[in-house]
Amino acid sequence: MSDSAPKARIKRLSDYVSPVWFVPLLAALIGLWMLFHTLAQRGPEVTLTIQNADGIEAGTRIRARSVEVGQVESVELSDDASHAVMRARMTPDAARLLGEDAQFWVVKPRIGRDGISGLGTVLSGAYIELQPDTSGEGDRDEFRVLDQPPVAPSDAAGLRIRLDSTNGNALSVGDPVVFQGYTVGRVEASNFDAEKRVVHYDLYIFSNYTSLVTANTHFWVTSGVNFDITSEGVNLNVGSLETLISGGVTFDVAEGVDPGQPVEDGAAFDLFSNEEQASLGSYNQYLEYVLLLDDSIRGLSAGAPVEYRGVRVGTVETLPWRINRLADNHLSGFRIPVLIRIEPQRLQPVVTEEDLQRMRQTFGRMIDNGMRASLATANLVTGALYIDLDFVGSEDDDTTQVANFEGKPVFPSTQSGFGQVTGKVSALLDKVNQLDIESTITNLNATLDSSNALVQQLNTTTEGLNQLLNDPAMRSLPGDVQSSLQAIEHTLQGFDPQAPAYRDLRATIQQLDQLLRSLQPAARTISDKPNSLIFNRGQIDDPQPRARQ
Repeated sequence: MSDSAPKARIKRLSDYVSPVWFVPLLAALIGLWMLFHTLAQRGPEVTLTIQNADGIEAGTRIRARSVEVGQVESVELSDDASHAVMRARMTPDAARLLGEDAQFWVVKPRIGRDGISGLGTVLSGAYIELQPDTSGEGDRDEFRVLDQPPVAPSDAAGLRIRLDSTNGNALSVGDPVVFQGYTVGRVEASNFDAEKRVVHYDLYIFSNYTSLVTANTHFWVTSGVNFDITSEGVNLNVGSLETLISGGVTFDVAEGVDPGQPVEDGAAFDLFSNEEQASLGSYNQYLEYVLLLDDSIRGLSAGAPVEYRGVRVGTVETLPWRINRLADNHLSGFRIPVLIRIEPQRLQPVVTEEDLQRMRQTFGRMIDNGMRASLATANLVTGALYIDLDFVGSEDDDTTQVANFEGKPVFPSTQSGFGQVTGKVSALLDKVNQLDIESTITNLNATLDSSNALVQQLNTTTEGLNQLLNDPAMRSLPGDVQSSLQAIEHTLQGFDPQAPAYRDLRATIQQLDQLLRSLQPAARTISDKPNSLIFNRGQIDDPQPRARQ
Protein backbone atom coordinates (compact mmCIF):
# COMPACT_ATOMS: atom_id res chain seq x y z
CA MET A 1 0.00 0.00 0.00
CA SER A 2 2.94 2.20 0.61
CA ASP A 3 3.97 1.82 -2.98
CA SER A 4 0.67 3.11 -4.27
CA ALA A 5 0.70 6.44 -2.13
CA PRO A 6 1.01 9.66 -4.24
CA LYS A 7 4.24 11.73 -4.06
CA ALA A 8 4.28 15.52 -3.30
CA ARG A 9 5.36 17.83 -6.10
CA ILE A 10 8.13 20.35 -5.25
CA LYS A 11 8.19 23.72 -7.09
CA ARG A 12 10.97 26.31 -7.00
CA LEU A 13 10.43 29.96 -5.87
CA SER A 14 11.50 31.16 -9.26
CA ASP A 15 8.35 29.61 -10.58
CA TYR A 16 6.21 32.14 -8.51
CA VAL A 17 8.40 35.40 -8.27
CA SER A 18 9.14 37.18 -11.48
CA PRO A 19 12.42 39.12 -11.81
CA VAL A 20 10.37 42.15 -12.83
CA TRP A 21 9.35 42.70 -9.19
CA PHE A 22 12.92 43.55 -8.22
CA VAL A 23 12.80 46.81 -10.21
CA PRO A 24 10.20 48.67 -8.03
CA LEU A 25 11.77 47.23 -4.92
CA LEU A 26 15.12 48.61 -5.94
CA ALA A 27 13.53 51.95 -6.80
CA ALA A 28 11.87 52.08 -3.38
CA LEU A 29 15.16 51.35 -1.70
CA ILE A 30 16.88 54.04 -3.75
CA GLY A 31 14.08 56.50 -2.87
CA LEU A 32 14.38 55.73 0.82
CA TRP A 33 18.12 56.22 0.59
CA MET A 34 17.70 59.51 -1.22
CA LEU A 35 15.11 60.67 1.34
CA PHE A 36 17.43 59.74 4.15
CA HIS A 37 20.33 61.48 2.43
CA THR A 38 18.23 64.59 1.81
CA LEU A 39 17.03 64.71 5.40
CA ALA A 40 20.53 64.12 6.61
CA GLN A 41 21.84 66.97 4.46
CA ARG A 42 19.13 69.48 5.47
CA GLY A 43 20.08 72.15 7.92
CA PRO A 44 17.98 73.44 10.79
CA GLU A 45 14.88 75.52 10.24
CA VAL A 46 14.77 78.93 11.94
CA THR A 47 11.97 81.41 12.49
CA LEU A 48 12.76 85.05 11.83
CA THR A 49 10.49 87.89 12.92
CA ILE A 50 10.75 91.31 11.31
CA GLN A 51 8.76 94.51 11.67
CA ASN A 52 8.48 95.05 7.91
CA ALA A 53 9.32 92.47 5.23
CA ASP A 54 10.05 95.08 2.58
CA GLY A 55 12.18 93.48 -0.16
CA ILE A 56 12.02 89.98 1.42
CA GLU A 57 10.30 87.05 -0.31
CA ALA A 58 10.56 83.28 -0.54
CA GLY A 59 13.96 82.43 -1.97
CA THR A 60 15.78 85.39 -0.43
CA ARG A 61 19.28 84.25 0.46
CA ILE A 62 20.87 84.34 3.88
CA ARG A 63 24.58 85.08 3.93
CA ALA A 64 27.36 85.19 6.47
CA ARG A 65 30.48 87.08 5.42
CA SER A 66 29.29 86.90 1.76
CA VAL A 67 28.87 83.06 1.95
CA GLU A 68 25.37 81.66 1.46
CA VAL A 69 24.26 79.76 4.57
CA GLY A 70 20.49 79.55 4.11
CA GLN A 71 17.39 80.58 2.24
CA VAL A 72 13.99 81.99 3.12
CA GLU A 73 11.26 79.44 2.45
CA SER A 74 8.15 81.42 3.36
CA VAL A 75 7.02 84.88 4.44
CA GLU A 76 3.70 85.45 6.19
CA LEU A 77 2.00 87.76 8.67
CA SER A 78 1.83 86.96 12.35
CA ASP A 79 -1.47 86.01 13.95
CA ASP A 80 -2.03 89.55 15.27
CA ALA A 81 -0.73 91.14 12.02
CA SER A 82 1.77 93.23 14.01
CA HIS A 83 4.85 91.87 12.23
CA ALA A 84 6.04 89.46 9.57
CA VAL A 85 7.23 85.89 10.21
CA MET A 86 9.78 84.22 7.94
CA ARG A 87 10.66 80.52 7.80
CA ALA A 88 14.20 79.92 6.64
CA ARG A 89 16.19 76.76 6.03
CA MET A 90 19.84 76.89 6.96
CA THR A 91 22.65 74.72 5.62
CA PRO A 92 23.92 71.91 7.85
CA ASP A 93 27.19 73.71 8.42
CA ALA A 94 25.32 76.81 9.60
CA ALA A 95 23.79 75.01 12.57
CA ARG A 96 26.83 75.73 14.72
CA LEU A 97 26.52 79.45 13.98
CA LEU A 98 23.05 79.83 15.49
CA GLY A 99 23.99 80.54 19.09
CA GLU A 100 22.55 83.03 21.57
CA ASP A 101 24.66 85.87 20.20
CA ALA A 102 23.76 85.33 16.53
CA GLN A 103 22.12 88.31 14.84
CA PHE A 104 20.22 88.83 11.58
CA TRP A 105 19.53 92.02 9.63
CA VAL A 106 18.44 92.96 6.11
CA VAL A 107 21.05 94.33 3.73
CA LYS A 108 19.63 96.89 1.32
CA PRO A 109 20.61 100.37 0.12
CA ARG A 110 20.84 102.76 3.10
CA ILE A 111 21.85 106.38 3.55
CA GLY A 112 23.21 106.99 7.02
CA ARG A 113 25.70 109.07 8.99
CA ASP A 114 28.51 106.85 7.69
CA GLY A 115 27.55 107.34 4.04
CA ILE A 116 25.72 105.12 1.52
CA SER A 117 25.81 101.35 2.02
CA GLY A 118 24.26 98.31 0.32
CA LEU A 119 24.53 99.61 -3.23
CA GLY A 120 25.35 96.09 -4.43
CA THR A 121 21.77 95.01 -3.68
CA VAL A 122 20.30 97.42 -6.22
CA LEU A 123 20.69 94.77 -8.96
CA SER A 124 20.86 91.53 -6.96
CA GLY A 125 18.09 92.37 -4.52
CA ALA A 126 18.06 92.49 -0.74
CA TYR A 127 19.42 89.63 1.33
CA ILE A 128 19.67 88.76 5.01
CA GLU A 129 23.04 88.98 6.70
CA LEU A 130 23.93 86.65 9.56
CA GLN A 131 26.42 87.65 12.22
CA PRO A 132 27.33 84.21 13.60
CA ASP A 133 27.83 83.21 17.17
CA THR A 134 31.43 82.03 17.49
CA SER A 135 30.84 80.01 20.64
CA GLY A 136 30.05 76.90 18.55
CA GLU A 137 26.98 76.02 20.63
CA GLY A 138 24.21 76.56 18.11
CA ASP A 139 20.78 75.48 19.35
CA ARG A 140 18.60 78.56 18.92
CA ASP A 141 15.83 78.53 16.31
CA GLU A 142 14.01 81.87 16.78
CA PHE A 143 15.51 85.26 16.05
CA ARG A 144 14.43 88.85 15.64
CA VAL A 145 15.75 90.63 12.55
CA LEU A 146 17.41 93.93 13.50
CA ASP A 147 16.22 97.19 11.95
CA GLN A 148 19.81 98.41 11.60
CA PRO A 149 23.13 96.59 11.25
CA PRO A 150 24.83 96.07 14.62
CA VAL A 151 27.50 98.55 15.62
CA ALA A 152 30.05 95.82 16.29
CA PRO A 153 30.11 92.04 16.39
CA SER A 154 29.26 90.56 19.74
CA ASP A 155 32.74 89.06 19.99
CA ALA A 156 34.53 92.27 18.92
CA ALA A 157 37.30 93.45 21.21
CA GLY A 158 36.34 96.55 23.15
CA LEU A 159 34.34 97.71 26.14
CA ARG A 160 30.59 97.50 26.63
CA ILE A 161 28.94 99.67 29.28
CA ARG A 162 25.43 100.78 30.18
CA LEU A 163 24.01 104.27 30.68
CA ASP A 164 20.85 105.02 32.66
CA SER A 165 18.86 108.15 31.84
CA THR A 166 15.62 109.79 32.93
CA ASN A 167 15.70 112.34 30.09
CA GLY A 168 13.69 110.30 27.61
CA ASN A 169 14.86 108.98 24.26
CA ALA A 170 17.81 111.34 23.85
CA LEU A 171 20.01 108.87 21.92
CA SER A 172 19.53 106.54 18.98
CA VAL A 173 21.28 103.35 17.96
CA GLY A 174 24.46 104.22 16.09
CA ASP A 175 24.95 107.65 17.66
CA PRO A 176 28.63 108.45 18.30
CA VAL A 177 30.35 108.32 21.67
CA VAL A 178 32.76 111.27 21.78
CA PHE A 179 35.78 112.03 23.95
CA GLN A 180 37.30 115.51 23.51
CA GLY A 181 36.00 115.74 19.95
CA TYR A 182 37.02 112.23 18.81
CA THR A 183 34.55 109.42 18.14
CA VAL A 184 35.61 106.51 20.36
CA GLY A 185 32.48 104.35 20.31
CA ARG A 186 28.84 103.93 19.34
CA VAL A 187 25.44 103.45 20.93
CA GLU A 188 24.56 99.78 20.38
CA ALA A 189 21.04 99.48 21.78
CA SER A 190 18.41 101.25 23.85
CA ASN A 191 15.42 100.08 25.83
CA PHE A 192 12.91 101.66 28.19
CA ASP A 193 12.16 100.27 31.64
CA ALA A 194 8.51 101.20 32.13
CA GLU A 195 8.48 100.11 35.76
CA LYS A 196 11.41 102.31 36.80
CA ARG A 197 10.78 104.91 34.05
CA VAL A 198 14.42 104.80 33.06
CA VAL A 199 15.99 104.48 29.61
CA HIS A 200 18.94 102.09 29.35
CA TYR A 201 21.57 102.57 26.64
CA ASP A 202 24.20 100.01 25.70
CA LEU A 203 27.46 101.61 24.56
CA TYR A 204 30.35 100.00 22.72
CA ILE A 205 33.80 101.60 23.15
CA PHE A 206 36.41 100.75 20.54
CA SER A 207 39.29 98.60 21.79
CA ASN A 208 41.85 101.39 21.38
CA TYR A 209 40.00 103.68 23.81
CA THR A 210 38.79 101.39 26.59
CA SER A 211 41.25 102.89 29.08
CA LEU A 212 39.55 106.29 28.78
CA VAL A 213 36.46 105.09 30.64
CA THR A 214 37.32 105.15 34.34
CA ALA A 215 35.44 105.00 37.62
CA ASN A 216 34.97 108.79 37.88
CA THR A 217 33.93 109.31 34.26
CA HIS A 218 30.71 111.22 33.60
CA PHE A 219 28.54 111.04 30.49
CA TRP A 220 26.24 113.71 29.08
CA VAL A 221 24.12 114.20 25.96
CA THR A 222 25.61 116.19 23.09
CA SER A 223 23.00 117.89 20.93
CA GLY A 224 25.39 119.39 18.38
CA VAL A 225 24.56 122.98 19.34
CA ASN A 226 24.14 123.77 23.02
CA PHE A 227 22.84 127.29 23.74
CA ASP A 228 22.37 128.13 27.39
CA ILE A 229 21.85 131.35 29.35
CA THR A 230 23.22 131.02 32.88
CA SER A 231 24.10 133.36 35.72
CA GLU A 232 27.59 133.59 34.23
CA GLY A 233 26.37 134.71 30.81
CA VAL A 234 25.56 133.07 27.48
CA ASN A 235 27.18 129.74 26.62
CA LEU A 236 27.31 128.44 23.04
CA ASN A 237 28.94 125.07 22.41
CA VAL A 238 29.10 123.59 18.91
CA GLY A 239 30.07 119.93 18.55
CA SER A 240 31.39 118.01 15.57
CA LEU A 241 29.52 117.79 12.27
CA GLU A 242 28.30 114.29 13.12
CA THR A 243 26.87 115.32 16.50
CA LEU A 244 25.45 118.45 14.87
CA ILE A 245 23.37 116.25 12.58
CA SER A 246 22.38 113.37 14.84
CA GLY A 247 23.55 114.16 18.37
CA GLY A 248 25.51 111.78 20.54
CA VAL A 249 27.02 111.27 23.97
CA THR A 250 30.22 112.77 25.38
CA PHE A 251 32.23 111.67 28.41
CA ASP A 252 35.11 113.09 30.42
CA VAL A 253 36.42 113.46 33.96
CA ALA A 254 35.73 116.68 35.87
CA GLU A 255 38.67 119.05 36.25
CA GLY A 256 40.68 118.41 39.38
CA VAL A 257 39.08 115.00 40.01
CA ASP A 258 41.10 111.77 40.09
CA PRO A 259 40.05 109.65 37.04
CA GLY A 260 40.17 106.39 38.99
CA GLN A 261 40.73 102.90 37.62
CA PRO A 262 39.49 101.70 34.19
CA VAL A 263 36.13 99.92 34.37
CA GLU A 264 35.19 96.46 33.12
CA ASP A 265 32.42 95.22 30.82
CA GLY A 266 28.94 95.82 32.18
CA ALA A 267 29.77 98.93 34.21
CA ALA A 268 26.81 101.30 34.65
CA PHE A 269 26.85 105.11 34.61
CA ASP A 270 24.26 107.88 34.77
CA LEU A 271 23.59 109.93 31.64
CA PHE A 272 23.23 113.67 32.32
CA SER A 273 21.40 116.16 30.14
CA ASN A 274 24.38 118.54 29.72
CA GLU A 275 27.96 119.11 30.78
CA GLU A 276 27.00 121.37 33.69
CA GLN A 277 24.82 118.67 35.22
CA ALA A 278 27.57 116.12 34.65
CA SER A 279 30.05 118.34 36.50
CA LEU A 280 27.65 118.62 39.42
CA GLY A 281 27.39 114.85 39.48
CA SER A 282 31.11 114.58 40.21
CA TYR A 283 30.68 116.47 43.49
CA ASN A 284 29.18 113.63 45.48
CA GLN A 285 30.33 114.92 48.88
CA TYR A 286 28.45 118.05 49.93
CA LEU A 287 26.67 119.87 52.74
CA GLU A 288 23.03 120.90 52.37
CA TYR A 289 21.58 124.10 53.81
CA VAL A 290 18.26 125.88 53.50
CA LEU A 291 18.00 129.61 52.84
CA LEU A 292 14.85 131.46 53.93
CA LEU A 293 14.81 134.49 51.64
CA ASP A 294 12.71 137.64 51.99
CA ASP A 295 13.70 138.91 48.53
CA SER A 296 12.16 137.93 45.22
CA ILE A 297 13.89 134.92 43.66
CA ARG A 298 12.98 135.91 40.11
CA GLY A 299 16.19 135.35 38.13
CA LEU A 300 17.51 132.64 40.47
CA SER A 301 17.47 129.14 38.98
CA ALA A 302 18.54 125.64 39.92
CA GLY A 303 22.22 125.23 39.13
CA ALA A 304 23.08 128.84 39.92
CA PRO A 305 26.43 129.21 41.72
CA VAL A 306 26.96 129.80 45.42
CA GLU A 307 30.03 132.00 45.82
CA TYR A 308 32.17 133.35 48.63
CA ARG A 309 33.79 136.61 47.51
CA GLY A 310 33.95 135.45 43.89
CA VAL A 311 35.02 131.84 44.57
CA ARG A 312 32.38 129.23 43.76
CA VAL A 313 31.82 126.91 46.71
CA GLY A 314 28.43 125.40 45.94
CA THR A 315 25.28 125.23 43.84
CA VAL A 316 21.60 126.06 44.15
CA GLU A 317 19.87 122.68 44.19
CA THR A 318 16.10 123.25 44.45
CA LEU A 319 13.83 126.29 44.58
CA PRO A 320 11.41 126.77 46.06
CA TRP A 321 11.98 123.84 48.41
CA ARG A 322 8.95 122.55 50.33
CA ILE A 323 7.35 125.96 50.39
CA ASN A 324 4.10 124.40 51.58
CA ARG A 325 5.70 123.48 54.91
CA LEU A 326 6.33 127.05 56.09
CA ALA A 327 3.30 127.10 58.38
CA ASP A 328 4.21 123.73 59.88
CA ASN A 329 7.60 125.15 60.94
CA HIS A 330 6.00 128.13 62.74
CA LEU A 331 7.73 130.77 60.64
CA SER A 332 6.56 134.36 60.87
CA GLY A 333 6.02 136.18 57.61
CA PHE A 334 6.33 134.53 54.23
CA ARG A 335 9.82 133.50 53.21
CA ILE A 336 10.89 131.42 50.26
CA PRO A 337 12.98 128.36 51.16
CA VAL A 338 15.85 127.57 48.78
CA LEU A 339 17.97 124.42 49.09
CA ILE A 340 21.69 124.90 48.38
CA ARG A 341 24.75 122.64 48.40
CA ILE A 342 28.18 123.50 49.72
CA GLU A 343 30.62 121.38 47.67
CA PRO A 344 34.06 121.05 49.29
CA GLN A 345 35.32 119.05 46.30
CA ARG A 346 35.47 122.30 44.35
CA LEU A 347 38.34 123.30 46.64
CA GLN A 348 40.01 119.92 47.19
CA PRO A 349 39.65 116.79 45.01
CA VAL A 350 39.33 114.18 47.76
CA VAL A 351 36.85 114.74 50.59
CA THR A 352 36.10 112.17 53.29
CA GLU A 353 33.32 112.04 55.87
CA GLU A 354 35.70 113.48 58.45
CA ASP A 355 36.43 116.37 56.09
CA LEU A 356 32.71 117.00 55.72
CA GLN A 357 32.23 117.15 59.48
CA ARG A 358 35.13 119.58 59.86
CA MET A 359 33.72 121.68 57.03
CA ARG A 360 30.31 121.82 58.73
CA GLN A 361 31.96 122.94 61.98
CA THR A 362 33.95 125.57 60.10
CA PHE A 363 30.81 126.99 58.51
CA GLY A 364 29.13 126.97 61.91
CA ARG A 365 31.88 129.18 63.33
CA MET A 366 31.75 131.47 60.28
CA ILE A 367 27.99 131.85 60.72
CA ASP A 368 28.50 132.75 64.38
CA ASN A 369 30.99 135.42 63.26
CA GLY A 370 28.49 137.05 60.92
CA MET A 371 28.57 135.16 57.64
CA ARG A 372 25.26 135.53 55.82
CA ALA A 373 23.81 134.58 52.44
CA SER A 374 22.17 137.05 50.10
CA LEU A 375 21.03 137.35 46.51
CA ALA A 376 23.38 139.08 44.08
CA THR A 377 23.11 139.99 40.40
CA ALA A 378 25.30 137.86 38.15
CA ASN A 379 24.32 139.33 34.80
CA LEU A 380 22.71 142.72 34.25
CA VAL A 381 21.52 141.80 30.75
CA THR A 382 19.71 138.57 31.63
CA GLY A 383 18.88 139.48 35.22
CA ALA A 384 20.32 136.19 36.48
CA LEU A 385 21.03 135.92 40.21
CA TYR A 386 23.36 133.86 42.37
CA ILE A 387 23.90 133.29 46.10
CA ASP A 388 26.63 135.39 47.67
CA LEU A 389 28.19 134.44 51.02
CA ASP A 390 29.91 137.17 52.99
CA PHE A 391 30.24 138.71 56.43
CA VAL A 392 27.82 141.51 57.32
CA GLY A 393 27.63 144.06 60.11
CA SER A 394 25.34 143.70 63.09
CA GLU A 395 23.02 146.43 61.78
CA ASP A 396 22.27 144.31 58.68
CA ASP A 397 21.83 141.05 60.58
CA ASP A 398 18.44 139.39 60.82
CA THR A 399 17.83 138.11 64.32
CA THR A 400 14.64 136.23 63.41
CA GLN A 401 16.38 133.28 61.72
CA VAL A 402 15.51 129.70 62.69
CA ALA A 403 17.99 126.88 63.19
CA ASN A 404 16.33 124.12 61.13
CA PHE A 405 13.74 123.74 58.41
CA GLU A 406 12.36 120.33 57.51
CA GLY A 407 15.29 118.57 59.16
CA LYS A 408 18.00 120.57 57.37
CA PRO A 409 20.11 123.35 58.90
CA VAL A 410 19.23 126.91 57.95
CA PHE A 411 21.96 129.16 56.63
CA PRO A 412 21.17 132.69 57.87
CA SER A 413 20.43 135.20 55.14
CA THR A 414 20.12 138.94 54.78
CA GLN A 415 18.55 141.23 52.25
CA SER A 416 20.45 141.84 49.06
CA GLY A 417 21.98 145.22 48.29
CA PHE A 418 19.11 146.00 45.96
CA GLY A 419 16.65 144.97 48.64
CA GLN A 420 18.31 147.28 51.14
CA VAL A 421 18.15 150.14 48.63
CA THR A 422 14.48 149.37 48.07
CA GLY A 423 13.87 149.46 51.81
CA LYS A 424 15.61 152.81 52.16
CA VAL A 425 13.62 154.20 49.25
CA SER A 426 10.42 152.99 50.92
CA ALA A 427 11.43 154.67 54.18
CA LEU A 428 12.19 157.87 52.29
CA LEU A 429 8.80 157.75 50.61
CA ASP A 430 7.16 157.28 54.02
CA LYS A 431 8.88 160.44 55.25
CA VAL A 432 7.78 162.28 52.13
CA ASN A 433 4.21 161.19 52.77
CA GLN A 434 4.41 162.71 56.26
CA LEU A 435 5.36 166.14 54.90
CA ASP A 436 2.76 168.99 54.61
CA ILE A 437 2.59 168.77 50.87
CA GLU A 438 -0.60 170.86 50.51
CA SER A 439 0.84 174.04 52.07
CA THR A 440 4.02 173.55 50.08
CA ILE A 441 2.01 173.28 46.89
CA THR A 442 0.03 176.45 47.84
CA ASN A 443 3.24 178.41 48.38
CA LEU A 444 4.62 177.01 45.18
CA ASN A 445 1.53 178.15 43.29
CA ALA A 446 1.90 181.67 44.74
CA THR A 447 5.53 181.70 43.72
CA LEU A 448 4.57 180.61 40.25
CA ASP A 449 2.00 183.46 40.04
CA SER A 450 4.69 185.98 41.04
CA SER A 451 7.01 184.44 38.50
CA ASN A 452 4.35 184.82 35.83
CA ALA A 453 3.94 188.55 36.66
CA LEU A 454 7.69 189.02 36.55
CA VAL A 455 7.84 187.28 33.22
CA GLN A 456 5.15 189.62 31.88
CA GLN A 457 7.14 192.65 33.07
CA LEU A 458 10.23 191.24 31.43
CA ASN A 459 8.28 190.80 28.24
CA THR A 460 7.20 194.48 28.38
CA THR A 461 10.76 195.61 29.05
CA THR A 462 11.99 193.45 26.21
CA GLU A 463 9.48 195.00 23.83
CA GLY A 464 10.62 198.54 24.84
CA LEU A 465 14.22 197.56 24.39
CA ASN A 466 13.45 196.17 20.96
CA GLN A 467 11.76 199.46 19.98
CA LEU A 468 14.75 201.41 21.25
CA LEU A 469 17.14 199.25 19.32
CA ASN A 470 15.05 199.60 16.18
CA ASP A 471 15.13 203.47 16.46
CA PRO A 472 17.15 205.02 13.54
CA ALA A 473 18.98 207.27 16.03
CA MET A 474 20.18 204.19 17.90
CA ARG A 475 21.30 202.64 14.64
CA SER A 476 23.45 205.75 13.88
CA LEU A 477 24.88 205.74 17.40
CA PRO A 478 27.74 203.29 16.60
CA GLY A 479 28.91 205.63 13.80
CA ASP A 480 28.86 208.67 16.11
CA VAL A 481 30.73 206.79 18.79
CA GLN A 482 33.28 205.74 16.21
CA SER A 483 33.81 209.37 15.14
CA SER A 484 34.18 210.49 18.77
CA LEU A 485 36.73 207.80 19.41
CA GLN A 486 38.71 208.88 16.39
CA ALA A 487 38.68 212.51 17.61
CA ILE A 488 39.83 211.45 21.06
CA GLU A 489 42.58 209.41 19.47
CA HIS A 490 43.66 212.44 17.43
CA THR A 491 43.67 214.61 20.56
CA LEU A 492 45.69 212.08 22.50
CA GLN A 493 48.26 212.02 19.74
CA GLY A 494 48.97 215.68 20.60
CA PHE A 495 50.10 214.63 24.07
CA ASP A 496 52.94 212.61 22.76
CA PRO A 497 56.19 213.37 24.73
CA GLN A 498 57.87 214.40 21.48
CA ALA A 499 55.09 216.78 20.45
CA PRO A 500 55.70 220.58 20.81
CA ALA A 501 52.36 221.03 22.54
CA TYR A 502 53.36 218.47 25.12
CA ARG A 503 56.65 220.28 25.79
CA ASP A 504 54.92 223.67 26.09
CA LEU A 505 52.31 222.23 28.41
CA ARG A 506 54.99 220.68 30.58
CA ALA A 507 56.90 224.01 30.84
CA THR A 508 53.69 225.84 31.74
CA ILE A 509 52.92 223.25 34.43
CA GLN A 510 56.41 223.68 35.91
CA GLN A 511 56.02 227.47 36.04
CA LEU A 512 52.63 227.08 37.61
CA ASP A 513 54.14 224.78 40.22
CA GLN A 514 56.82 227.35 41.10
CA LEU A 515 54.17 230.05 41.40
CA LEU A 516 52.12 227.93 43.72
CA ARG A 517 55.12 227.19 45.90
CA SER A 518 55.88 230.91 46.21
CA LEU A 519 52.28 231.69 47.15
CA GLN A 520 52.15 229.10 49.92
CA PRO A 521 53.66 231.41 52.71
CA ALA A 522 51.29 234.21 51.82
CA ALA A 523 48.39 231.87 51.83
CA ARG A 524 49.40 230.50 55.21
CA THR A 525 49.68 234.06 56.65
CA ILE A 526 46.31 235.08 55.31
CA SER A 527 44.90 231.87 56.72
CA ASP A 528 46.25 232.60 60.19
CA LYS A 529 45.53 236.37 60.17
CA PRO A 530 43.22 237.58 57.46
CA ASN A 531 43.85 241.32 58.20
CA SER A 532 47.53 240.93 57.64
CA LEU A 533 47.11 242.28 54.15
CA ILE A 534 46.08 245.66 55.73
CA PHE A 535 47.83 245.64 59.07
CA ASN A 536 51.22 244.47 60.15
CA ARG A 537 51.23 240.82 60.98
CA GLY A 538 53.15 241.26 64.21
CA GLN A 539 54.55 238.44 66.26
CA ILE A 540 52.62 235.23 65.94
CA ASP A 541 52.63 233.01 68.97
CA ASP A 542 53.02 229.34 68.68
CA PRO A 543 49.73 227.56 68.68
CA GLN A 544 48.67 226.15 72.09
CA PRO A 545 46.93 222.85 72.36
CA ARG A 546 43.38 223.11 73.62
CA ALA A 547 41.92 221.15 76.47
CA ARG A 548 39.82 218.12 75.53
CA GLN A 549 36.14 218.91 75.72
